[in-house]
Order: sequence, then C-alpha cells, then structure tokens
Amino acid sequence: MSADAPRAVPGAEGATGPVPGAPVAKVRNRRFSLTRDTARPEGGGRTAPGGAPAPARQWPMLVVLGSVGAGLLLTGLDASRVGALLIGGALLAAGLLRWVLPSVGMLAVRSRFTDMITYGVLGGAIVLLALMTQPKPLLDVPFLEDVLHFTIKA
Repeated sequence: MSADAPRAVPGAEGATGPVPGAPVAKVRNRRFSLTRDTARPEGGGRTAPGGAPAPARQWPMLVVLGSVGAGLLLTGLDASRVGALLIGGALLAAGLLRWVLPSVGMLAVRSRFTDMITYGVLGGAIVLLALMTQPKPLLDVPFLEDVLHFTIKA
C-alpha cells in the first residue's frame, strides 16, 4: 500500500477487516511538509453565533476600528492631542480585549501573547507621545531635553 493511499480508521475494523461504510483516514506523506495554508490565530473564532449578522460577530474589531476612526477624525479637526489619546486608548483597549475575551474574531492576528504585547506597546507609545505634545505638555520628562541638546550640539 502506498503512503498516500487511504487506510481504515483504527477501531473501525470487524473480525474480517474494515467495516463497509466506516470512515477512511488518509495518511499523508510527511517527507515534504510544506505549508499549504495558514492556521487561524488563537482566539480568532467568531465572537457571536454563526446565525448573528456579520457586524455582531466582529464587535471587538469594530469597536477598536471605530475608536481609531474617531481619533483620526478628531486629529484631522485640529484636536490632535485628544485624537491621539483616543487612538492610543483604542489600541490599549484592543490589547485588553485580546487578553480578556476567549474569542475576538478578526482582532486576533497572531498568538494571544504577541497581540497583547503589540497592541500594548503601540498604544502606550501613542498615549505617551500625545501627553508630551507641545505646547503645554501634560507629561514632562526632564531628561528628554538634555538628550535633545546633546544630540544637537554634537
């Protein structure tokens, strides 16, 4: 029997051999294991039952995209600090949703750990930059001015 020929499923055999109508498992040749498709990320399933409309199944992604869109709109309307804070907060919320919910739909891109770290670092960086925006920064980091003067003098 060749390696690609179907074999009977273990336990589906009678006294005289395979039972007619029993499921047949195909044994794969593992010599050349090329990836034929991509695996769904952990937590990448639907967040609502399959009978629900598409927007309801992807509510975590829609919440994050809606918040980022509102932040971009505010930034475009000359409220850049508030818009950037909203964008950063949306990314932090995405990381929190990825941590808390077992299934987040299309918000899951990679593994849970990688998504949480990526969303958290990017969201935190955007929030910190928004808080340090001139004029009148809400967050003053004293050593940044020294670093700036050091790099300009050199």
